[in-house]
Amino acid sequence: MAQRQTQTPLVVSRGDDDRRLPVPAEHSSLIQSRETGDVIPEEASRPRGNVEALPFAKSWVHFMAGGVGGMTAATLTAPLDVLKTRLQSDFYQAQIRAARANVPRQALNPARAAVYHLTDTLQILGSVYRTEGGRALFKGLGPNLIGVVPARSINFYVYGNGKRLMAQYWNRGEEAAWVHLAAGVAAGVATSTATNPIWMVKTRLQLDKNVAARSGGAKARQYRNSVDCVRQILRDEGVRGLYKGMSASYLGVVESTMQWMLYEQLKVGLARREARIVASGREKNWWDRTVDWMGNAGAAGSAKLLAAVLAYPHEVARTRLRQAPTDGNTRPKYTGLIQCFKLVWKEEGMMGLYGGLTPHLMRTVPSAAIMFGMYEGILRLFHTPA
Repeated sequence: MAQRQTQTPLVVSRGDDDRRLPVPAEHSSLIQSRETGDVIPEEASRPRGNVEALPFAKSWVHFMAGGVGGMTAATLTAPLDVLKTRLQSDFYQAQIRAARANVPRQALNPARAAVYHLTDTLQILGSVYRTEGGRALFKGLGPNLIGVVPARSINFYVYGNGKRLMAQYWNRGEEAAWVHLAAGVAAGVATSTATNPIWMVKTRLQLDKNVAARSGGAKARQYRNSVDCVRQILRDEGVRGLYKGMSASYLGVVESTMQWMLYEQLKVGLARREARIVASGREKNWWDRTVDWMGNAGAAGSAKLLAAVLAYPHEVARTRLRQAPTDGNTRPKYTGLIQCFKLVWKEEGMMGLYGGLTPHLMRTVPSAAIMFGMYEGILRLFHTPA
């Protein structure tokens, strides 16, 4: 039978952490916990969505956890990131179209096209290694890490703390889909604005291929290193040159927000599954233990897979907008987001808008699983609410 109480402190049991909390009148319904037998506030029995006030001193954990997770994932998947960027550029798309010209049209049904695309991906990866060496597989990793660490730190910090504050002050301490949506948008906009110049340099360096080999030694590489790349961009294109692709980056906020929302919903499903197992009293089998260990990582990978497929064309547009002019100081081929989409569609069709999707998914899905898995693990290590 539920009781009513206004000020008497209660011991609320949460695992090994017992906290003495006063129960205000507006939240004074008491129930008996099935798991512990303790009398607790009704709100404390909810499996998800009840947000605790997080001390400001612990908010930095989100920043650190995001940076560490992003750095590890970026390093392990660097070769596929190089390949994805090259396949998104119009130079490599032209090579692929030339190669496909010799393939009979009937051979390119959806199933065979997927296999052919995967074969192309692996062949180009091997070609980069043979012609440019092993270091070429990590080309741009320096600026990539310089970009990934602050980008992931900012994203996870703004999302984790933004979600908590929005729920705490605007939704009576409870999480909801709109809270996840608003926090995801805020995190995406903050991250894109702060790190766009870094990604600009990274893209230019990755696209700055071995020009000497391709031209028979007639041309030299355009950029010596990251600093030289920044210097040339500022000299030839001005400060605005460092922010090319910003519109496409903001469009990419849709993908990151979608990923966060899907991830949160999958986590809710995992929490409900755990609650059902505990309530049933049965012992966990091997699959239950596997889900305990891999559930969050699998949720992150699944959320990224769906979000990436739906929002991928913005990645192609962003890469094209950041390409260096191909003929000296002439006007860039792609001058704006809408113009870029129209031109790619006109010249290359739907396949052009999804150029590089295979290596992108090969990189981002395991990368998301690694990154979010480490993020959640570090939060638990520091006893910080997710």
